[in-house]
Amino acid sequence: MKKLIFGALMILTVTATATSAMAQDVAAGKTSFNKCLACHAIGEGAKNKVGPELNGLDGRHSGTAPDYNYSDANKNSGITWNEAQFKEYIKDPKAKIPGTKMAFAGIKNETEINNLWSYVSQFDKDGKIKQ
Repeated sequence: MKKLIFGALMILTVTATATSAMAQDVAAGKTSFNKCLACHAIGEGAKNKVGPELNGLDGRHSGTAPDYNYSDANKNSGITWNEAQFKEYIKDPKAKIPGTKMAFAGIKNETEINNLWSYVSQFDKDGKIKQ
């Protein structure tokens, strides 16, 4: 019986820790997104700025945000945004898509990149947080 109770407590602890860590990743990603705010918006009511709004980025084809004037490089990149594509791109946007208009040196820190993806990917195409 003691082993069963101990096992159940371990499962609860691991679950609570994982949930807390995920929340921290999103919170840290939101802080990291401050670097993006000058050019990009995300969330309910987001509009294009110097760069396109980023709602629903996960699964969206590059160069397809409505009413944004993309470079030919972005429109013709053939990229469908997902975690791997985003993480490679955000390290060095001009290397990933030569000819992009995005004038950003990139983020090199893996933890920051992971946190930023956690934050950005939580928004659906309408800017609502996915459940």
